[in-house]
Amino acid sequence: MDYALVTGGSRGIGAAICKRLSAQGLSIIINYRSNEQAARAVADDIEAAGGVAELLPFDVSSEEAVDAAVERWETEHPDDRITVLVNNAGIREDNLLIFMQTDQWKRVIDTTLDGFFFVTRRVLKGMLTKRYGRIINVTSLSGLKGLPGQANYSAAKAALIGATKALAQEVAPRKVTVNAVAPGFIRSDMTKDLDEENLKKLVPAGRFGEADEVAALVAFLASEDSAYITGQTISINGGLYT
Repeated sequence: MDYALVTGGSRGIGAAICKRLSAQGLSIIINYRSNEQAARAVADDIEAAGGVAELLPFDVSSEEAVDAAVERWETEHPDDRITVLVNNAGIREDNLLIFMQTDQWKRVIDTTLDGFFFVTRRVLKGMLTKRYGRIINVTSLSGLKGLPGQANYSAAKAALIGATKALAQEVAPRKVTVNAVAPGFIRSDMTKDLDEENLKKLVPAGRFGEADEVAALVAFLASEDSAYITGQTISINGGLYT
């Protein structure tokens, strides 16, 4: 059975991605760090629609936690494989750089970049062996444009774009693709503290995007139809930044 592992899959964009990939026929591994109730609700929705979903809690920024969790899953699923990895886990801790605390910098960087590195390195082994895989990294408009008050978040997401381009070239000969999606203002838990009424005036499309619109793009990149697309960062921002 083919599985998709979605990090940070319990809420917002991650939850939408889990449901969309399930509808596409994949079994889903929902990763979360602490909110089991939210993750279980996503799994219940998937199962109610006839899909297969499992919870796999671990902190993506901990090498030991990642390795232990994935090894345990592989031991329990000897005949299954993870063919799709969505690196979605991320946090925001906004502040002007002059006031930013060291732990604010490190938590944001570690969750996005260490999370990408530890999870991808562990899951990639199976993809290369089987000569098939889809890796999709969820970055951000902040990683392309940079946004004031988000030096940490912008740095993390920009670095993720660079890692996407590098890894794509390393693994393409083994039929593994690596792409990134860069959402702009998407209605979710991550943006609930933003002034949507004023910010949507900056967007040519005139509105915030929906999590399921991002999920639809991720689902395409996870499909066999995207086999000749790799190393790309695809913006989904309503024309805000082109």
